[in-house]
Amino acid sequence: MIELKTPEAIESIRRAGAIAAKAFRAAQKIAAPGMTTAGIDSLIKAIILENGGSCAFLGYRSFPAATCISVNEEVVHGIPSENRILEDGDIVSIDIGVDFDGYIADSAVTYPVGKIGARLRNLIRVARKALQEGIKQAYAGNFLSNISHNIQRYVETNGFSVVRDFAGHGVGRAIHEEPQIPNFGKPNCGIKLKEGMVLAIEPMVNMGSWEVEVMPDGWTVRTKDKLPSAHFEHTVVVLNSGPEILTCL
Repeated sequence: MIELKTPEAIESIRRAGAIAAKAFRAAQKIAAPGMTTAGIDSLIKAIILENGGSCAFLGYRSFPAATCISVNEEVVHGIPSENRILEDGDIVSIDIGVDFDGYIADSAVTYPVGKIGARLRNLIRVARKALQEGIKQAYAGNFLSNISHNIQRYVETNGFSVVRDFAGHGVGRAIHEEPQIPNFGKPNCGIKLKEGMVLAIEPMVNMGSWEVEVMPDGWTVRTKDKLPSAHFEHTVVVLNSGPEILTCL
């Protein structure tokens, strides 16, 4: 069952999104060569708590950290570590979940670390734009599948691939709610969007094949071909007037 959020619930998610945005701005400043992923996680956790939120990911299905931080070929769900030191030329994907007053905002950004090559810059650009292409379709009366289709079409037209084993999702009182939002699919089919739906739209874009695997830690997902991946995500509310991003940076 898909829950339509009340204006009060949407405001709580908006406030959670504002906290996440503040954490991203701080994280971007320290996502540099020599920084550990654990150091980034600690900063983000402190900002969330200082601003009246709580860390939605911490303890979720026993996840051990406040954020998911994935580097290079790691797609999603990377566990922050003091042993993972960022290097010049890396890309790092940071996924933040903030709970405010019982409602959750979920957002992700991929950042360059130091100087990166043209191919990686293009990967990040395409993944960011794919999110925008998906969000454009998040308006009341449209088919949910058009979000998925637009993301896939844009990514593949630009020579990359979308991960198929993980998807966007509804979000609210829980991190993962209905509906699922794949990053691929046919247009104009399935359920129609209604005002009050809150969606976490999140293209995961691979430089090579779409295939992924879970690493031995049971959490980190990486590309099977070990080529880099980029990840962008916003929490969006569906309105009759069009989509509103609740996690604006």
